[in-house]
Amino acid sequence: MTEAQKNESLSLDRALIARFLEMMSAEVGSSPNTLMAYGSDLRLASEQIEKGLVQAESDDLLRLGEAWSRYARNTVARKSAALKHFYAFLVEEGFRSDDPSAALPQSGIARVLPKILTVEEVDRLFTVLDQRRCLDPSPATLRLIALVELLYGSGLRASELVSLPKQAFKRKQPFLILKGKGERERLVPVSDRATEAIAAWLIHVPAKSLWLFPSGKGHISRIRLYQLIKALAVEADLPRERVSPHVLRHAFATHLLEGGADLRVLQLLLGHADITTTQIYTHVDSRKLVELVNTRHPLVDVAVNPA
Repeated sequence: MTEAQKNESLSLDRALIARFLEMMSAEVGSSPNTLMAYGSDLRLASEQIEKGLVQAESDDLLRLGEAWSRYARNTVARKSAALKHFYAFLVEEGFRSDDPSAALPQSGIARVLPKILTVEEVDRLFTVLDQRRCLDPSPATLRLIALVELLYGSGLRASELVSLPKQAFKRKQPFLILKGKGERERLVPVSDRATEAIAAWLIHVPAKSLWLFPSGKGHISRIRLYQLIKALAVEADLPRERVSPHVLRHAFATHLLEGGADLRVLQLLLGHADITTTQIYTHVDSRKLVELVNTRHPLVDVAVNPA
């Protein structure tokens, strides 16, 4: 690996580590001490792996874990947790199609499942939006409605949503074509509700804007999106720590799966390269799975002939 390639890998790592820490701060609400420790662990690991964290393979992480043998158990657990969360972030955001972190020492920390909103709680968010549309149909209100419709109705990632090109939306086209990392394209459905919400918002978007949700010289930021969703949660009398753009994306997947959607279809809708990511992300109550088997299996209605 040339020196120029090493510098390029290090630069990419630093940029994505910064984005990861931004997400941990805005969405997860990690403390400054946790962010400082995670940032230090990730940057150090990036320097220790020749090809960098983003391009690292299982063998690279295995060697890195072996080098941690001189550290105390708590330190190893923290370092493993930092890298596992980072790789989960890379997969979720589409920067990697696989997660090599299984090669790291087991930290004893179970993966935390995304927070879940019930259908009733989501309804409360939309009730507030409907009330705001009646009382204050301002551009800010119309923009928020369009953002939430796409988060919950289409399951977009926060990064995908804020950076949507204006030309991606066409009134007579019931889907968006998104191009993620690795130049992978996927179709994202747009409901009639979302279509109407976007059309109402588009009236206020400058004709020369490249973005569907412009702000200043670019587009609305992820941080601003988080702030808007948190404020909406408070208005709907929901704990702000339980509601975020990612939680609404997870609600999209969970509620579809509870309604009988196929896991492979969800994989395509969510843009996951690996089905195992979808299985972890779309956590459903085990009772729902048992009920699905008992009602949908072809042998349900076949009488058992006793011997």
